[in-house]
Amino acid sequence: MVSPVDTFWDVKLADIKKSLEENNFAVFLAKNMEEAKKIVLEELIPQMHIKSISWGGSMTFIATGLYEALKNNKKMKVTDTFDKTISREEGWERRRQSLLADLFITGTNAITESGMLVNLDMIGNRVAAITFGPKNVIILAGRNKIVADLEDAMMRIKNFAAPANVMRLGMNTPCAKTSYCEECKSKDRICNTWTITEKSFPRGRVRIVLINQDVGL
Repeated sequence: MVSPVDTFWDVKLADIKKSLEENNFAVFLAKNMEEAKKIVLEELIPQMHIKSISWGGSMTFIATGLYEALKNNKKMKVTDTFDKTISREEGWERRRQSLLADLFITGTNAITESGMLVNLDMIGNRVAAITFGPKNVIILAGRNKIVADLEDAMMRIKNFAAPANVMRLGMNTPCAKTSYCEECKSKDRICNTWTITEKSFPRGRVRIVLINQDVGL
């Protein structure tokens, strides 16, 4: 039996796809994480003829299995910003180099019903790459990232995504204890740089894979 929740989201995501496409994003619908992985590996990447690839912080990227599938790819230059064996300094340098990749893969904190991407970063490499640098960007987004409008997007990020992420990372911020934004001045604060991406420029540079599952924070 088809889940009525999944059916609801099939209809909802089709509408979101239309809104995003009107804002010059290229959009692809996936029923689940496995299908999202297949779209990226078998459809999107082959079309791009890329020679280099990197990525920014995204639990969805890991959950789909794409990180494991791509990190040791021998056919292109891979700048692995998730590598835990390198020094902090090397990690920062790789993040800078990732801005020159042919393809950058990441997630998004929220997508509005009008088709805007809303993000809030600690370091800024993820939002910088979405904005400018890499020739192509793929954004993976679960249905749980859909919000009504800009106000709801900011509320979701500050009072859910950010506190949940600092809890996940074991960081010492007030929101890790209270579960909501305290507008802190902590040295571990991850809420530093906002971006609102209203349209993709050039058209289709940013490709979005909408996943009909809850995934990521």
